[in-house]
Amino acid sequence: MLYRDYVCMALLAGVSMLGCSNEPQRQLELVAGLDQAPGNITVTPDQRIIVSLHQFFAPDWRVAEWASGRLQAFPNPLVASGGDADVTLHSVLGIQSDNDGIVWMLDNGMRGAAIPKLVGWDSRNNKLHKLIFLPEPITNANSFVNDLAIDEARNQIYIADPAGGDNAALIVVHYRSGYARRVLQGHLSVVPEDIDLVIDGEAVEIRQADGSTVRPRIGVNPIALDTRGEWLYYGPMHGTSLYRVRVEDLLDESLAPGALAGKVERYGRKPVCDGISIDSEDNIYVTDIANNAIGVIDKSREYRVYIQDQRLSWPDAFSFGPDGSLYTVTNQLHRSAPLHGGEQTATPPFHIFAFEPLAAGISGR
Repeated sequence: MLYRDYVCMALLAGVSMLGCSNEPQRQLELVAGLDQAPGNITVTPDQRIIVSLHQFFAPDWRVAEWASGRLQAFPNPLVASGGDADVTLHSVLGIQSDNDGIVWMLDNGMRGAAIPKLVGWDSRNNKLHKLIFLPEPITNANSFVNDLAIDEARNQIYIADPAGGDNAALIVVHYRSGYARRVLQGHLSVVPEDIDLVIDGEAVEIRQADGSTVRPRIGVNPIALDTRGEWLYYGPMHGTSLYRVRVEDLLDESLAPGALAGKVERYGRKPVCDGISIDSEDNIYVTDIANNAIGVIDKSREYRVYIQDQRLSWPDAFSFGPDGSLYTVTNQLHRSAPLHGGEQTATPPFHIFAFEPLAAGISGR
């Protein structure tokens, strides 16, 4: 079963903290309770909180801003208008702001059978900044471009495409020119392992047209660039390893595919996860979706649970804010119809949380 086919087919709980005993206890701050399920989140340098709305719940809007105590369409319900261009947003998950407040939205195109694209929206001047289409062979028929990392120093965006599993890959886009390449397709670091995702004692399953169910195996999804722009960290969602590659190697087009593959390092152990972020001291934060938790891989490369809370029902993504907090969203995705045997059992509110990280990070990431 291809990943693309999966799509087509009392609030306060006690908080338990697991981790090093010499760490202060860190708790979740409830920023917002939402009536719509978020996908990913970015917090701009101006402290604007913007979320994609997860396509598994068929929202009317694709992206929204949390402002004045409610969700508001961003930039408007369906069309990003700028100058001579009208850009329809079909289905956005990956979203990240740069230091200039350009909000990059990764549209996988799946709700409209459209060509995947990157849309850069200038949130300060409320206008379209850049539009980059990602046609074949950069993407393919079963691509599901999912998450992204912005490299402003090199004018690059790195994209995770889990695709159908065995053809998962990274996509490298020079966003000033629009030039793009598909790399590491089918490499060990991007393809899923044969492991189930079990949440609250129940395995995530997809109901097929004939009534049978399959358990998904999702390739590369979590992706993050370190604060110095030296290493790109990533890995398969259904995988127990986090990998990294030097950006200078990733961008070296003189390297043959096999030579680039030889530059990839296994960094450490991770759980099944949907999103990662990294701070200035190279602590990598992980959405530990099977355990209602946020984990961390520190510089010792060891994984541990950082915060565990029953309210973390499928934490999906992270973003640092200019206030120093690290933000995350929860969406109960395992209870959405596509991932729950065709039955929708997720119930609002969904959440935006903030918490204290171990060190500072870059706003928007």
